[in-house]
Amino acid sequence: MAQFSRSFFHFVRSFLSKYRLLFVLLLVVLPQFLFASGGEGGPDLTHRMMTLVIQLGLILFAARAGGTLFEKLGMPGVLGELCTGIVIGPSCLGKIPLPGFPNGLFYLAESVQCGTTPVSPELYGICTLASVTLLFLVGVETNLKLLIRYALAGGLVGLGGVVFSFVIGDVIGMWLLPTLGYAKVDFFDPACIFLGVMSTATSVSITARILSEKRKLDSPEGVTILAGAVIDDVLGIILLAIGMGIAAASSGSESSSIDWGHIGVVAARAVGVWLSATAVGLVCSHYISRFLKHCFEDKAQIATMALGFAMIVAGLFEEAGLAMIVGAYVLGLSLSRTDVSQVVREFLQPVYFFLVPVFFVVMGMLVDLKAIASKEVLVFGAIYTLGAIIAKLVGCGLPTFFCNFKLRGAIRVGLGMVPRGEVALIVAGLGLSQGMISKEVFGVAVLMTLLTTLIPPPLIVQAFKSPKSGVRKSAEGDEETADLVFSFSSREATRLILNSLLDIFSQEGFFVHTLNLKDSVYQVLKDDHVINIQANAKDKVVIFKCQDNEQPFVRTVMREVIANMEQTIKALRKPIDPDQIFAQQNELPEVSQVNSRNHRMRRYLNEKSMVADMKASSKEDAIRQLVHLLAVEKIINDEASVLESVLDRESSMSTGLRHGFACPHARTSEVKDLVCAIALVPGGVDFDSVDGKPTDVIQLVLSPADTPAPYMEFMAAMSSVYTSEGREELHKCKTSHEMYKVLYSHLS
Repeated sequence: MAQFSRSFFHFVRSFLSKYRLLFVLLLVVLPQFLFASGGEGGPDLTHRMMTLVIQLGLILFAARAGGTLFEKLGMPGVLGELCTGIVIGPSCLGKIPLPGFPNGLFYLAESVQCGTTPVSPELYGICTLASVTLLFLVGVETNLKLLIRYALAGGLVGLGGVVFSFVIGDVIGMWLLPTLGYAKVDFFDPACIFLGVMSTATSVSITARILSEKRKLDSPEGVTILAGAVIDDVLGIILLAIGMGIAAASSGSESSSIDWGHIGVVAARAVGVWLSATAVGLVCSHYISRFLKHCFEDKAQIATMALGFAMIVAGLFEEAGLAMIVGAYVLGLSLSRTDVSQVVREFLQPVYFFLVPVFFVVMGMLVDLKAIASKEVLVFGAIYTLGAIIAKLVGCGLPTFFCNFKLRGAIRVGLGMVPRGEVALIVAGLGLSQGMISKEVFGVAVLMTLLTTLIPPPLIVQAFKSPKSGVRKSAEGDEETADLVFSFSSREATRLILNSLLDIFSQEGFFVHTLNLKDSVYQVLKDDHVINIQANAKDKVVIFKCQDNEQPFVRTVMREVIANMEQTIKALRKPIDPDQIFAQQNELPEVSQVNSRNHRMRRYLNEKSMVADMKASSKEDAIRQLVHLLAVEKIINDEASVLESVLDRESSMSTGLRHGFACPHARTSEVKDLVCAIALVPGGVDFDSVDGKPTDVIQLVLSPADTPAPYMEFMAAMSSVYTSEGREELHKCKTSHEMYKVLYSHLS
C-alpha cells in the first residue's frame, strides 16, 4: 500500500509538472464557458453541444492520466481508463456542482438519459461509434491463416471455453440473480443469457504482451492461445447474436412458457445471417479491396472508406436484428485477408486512440457505485469471477489433452484464455442500454472484468517460468519455413539495401508497412502476397520470412536491388571534384552566422576527452590515440571495436576538410549518445585533407548505432568554432581546460 501511495503521488506530481501550463489555461478559460449556460428554460442544442465538447476533452485527459498511472504500476492501461470513468462518472465526482452545472458535469436527469444509462445520448452515440470501430479493427487483426493452421487445437480450446463459460455464467445467474431483486428466473432469462455471453469473451492482449516479452508467442501454447482466442471471439459473436434473439423472444413472451419454435427460428436466423454475411464478405473481400484501391489512391482515404463500409454493414446488421458490433466484426474479418488490412490498421490508429479511451471511460461511468458497493453485488461479483476463471481453465485446458499437450501446457493455455476485456464490456453495455440487465448486474460484469484482468498475468508469468515444454512431442509439420537471409559487408550497405528493397516493392504496387521501426521490421502486402522483412544492421543481414512459393519472387527482387546498387557504385567511383562540393565553403561561417540552437550542443563537450598537445605520426595514429583516450576515461568499453569502425569509415573517404580541420566519425553500439573527443596536433599531420594541407585540429565523433543522435547538428554547430577567429583562439590553448572554455564560449 505504501509503495502504491508513493507511485501514485510521484505520478501526480510529474503529471502536474509536465502539464502545468495546460492546467493554468483551463483554470482561466474553463469558468468562462461554464457560466455560459443555455438559459433557465433548460439546455438548448448549443449548450448540449458545448457540454459534450467539454466532457470529451475532460474524458480524453482523464483517460490518458488513468491509463498512464496504471501502466506505471504494472497494470493494463485499459483498467486505468475504466477506473477513471468510475471516478469522474455521475455516481462519484461527476455529480459535484460546478458553475453552470448545478448537478455536476456528468449528471443527467432521467428524462434525458440514453435509455437506462446515466449518460447523454450524444456521449452514448460516440461510445457506440467507438464500439463499432473497435470490433471492426478486432476483425481486421484476426489472422485467418493462423486460425486455419491451428484449427483443431484452437477450435477445441475456443469451443470448450465458450461452452463452459456460457453454461457456468448462466447457471450462476439463475442462482444469484434473485439476491439482486430479480423475480423467478430460468436458463433463458435475458439477464442470465447476458451473464453467460459476457463470461465467454476473451481478451488476449494482456496474454499476448506477456508471451511476447517472454518470447513465447511462437510456442505451441502461445499459438494455440492466439488461435483459440480468434475462434473464441467468433463463437462469442455468434452466441451474442443468438442470445439477443433468444432474450428478445423470451422477454416478449407474455406467458410463462417459452416458445421454443420462435426461439429456434430466431437463433437459426442469427446464425444464418452471420454465416452468410461472413461467407459473402470473404468471397468479395478482394473485390472490396480493389475497389478501395482503385477509387481512393491515398492510404488514409482507403482506411477511412473501409471504416465507412463497416458502419454501413453494422447498421444493416442492427436492422436485421443482430448487434452492430457483429456486422463491424464481419467486415473486419473479411478485410483481414486482403492487402489493405495493414493500411486500415495503420491509418485508423488515430481514430482508435481517440474513440476507444472514450468508450472505456464511459463504460466506467455506467457503474453505479452505490449499487456495486452493496454486499449482494460484491458476493455475486466474487462468485461470478471465480466461475469465469474456472470455466476458462477447465473449458480451454481440458481439450488440449486431446491435442498433444501435457498438464503443464494445458494450465498455460487455460490461464492465457482467462482475461476478459473490451468485448465483455461492450456486451454488458449493450445489455444495460436495452434494459436486459440492471445496473447491479452491470456492476457485476465490471468487477469480473477487473479481476480477471488483474489476477492472470502473474500466474501466466509463473507458468511459463519453467523452460520445459508443454507438449508431449513435436507435431509433424510444425517446422517453420526456412528464412531467406542475405548478408552484406557493412551496416551502411545493409541500410541502403533495405531502403532500395522497400522502394522496389512500392513500385511493384505493394503496400509497405512498418511493424517495428526500432528493430527495422516491415511487412509488404499485395493481394495474397505477404512478406515480412527485417534488417539487422548490427549483424549486417536482411531476413525475409515468407512462404516457399514466395521465395523465387523475393530472390528476383534481391537480384534487381543488387544490380541497381552495382550501377550506383560504378557511378560513385568516378572522381568527384572537391571544389564542386566546397564551392560555397571557402571560408567557414563567422560567429554572427551561428544558429541559435548551437548552445544546445555544448552538452556533448567533455573536457576529459580533449588533448592540447597530441604527438601523432599519421592520421591512423591520431585516431588511435583519441579512441584510447575515450577508453581510458571509461566512455567506451570495447576500444578495438570502436577503432575498427572509425578506420573502416575513414578508408571509404577521408574526413580531412579545409583549414587544418578533420572530423573522423563512426556509428557504434559502444555509445548510447553522441560522444566527442578533440585534439590539437602542433605542426599538423597528413590527413588526406581536401585542400592538401596538414591537419592540426582533429575532432572524433561517435554516434549510437541504433538510436538517433544529432551528429549533423553537432557538426554544424562546431563549424562556428573553426572560423578564422576561433582557430586562432584554439591554437593558443595549452591545456584541455582552455580548449573547453574556447569551444564552450563559441557555442554560446
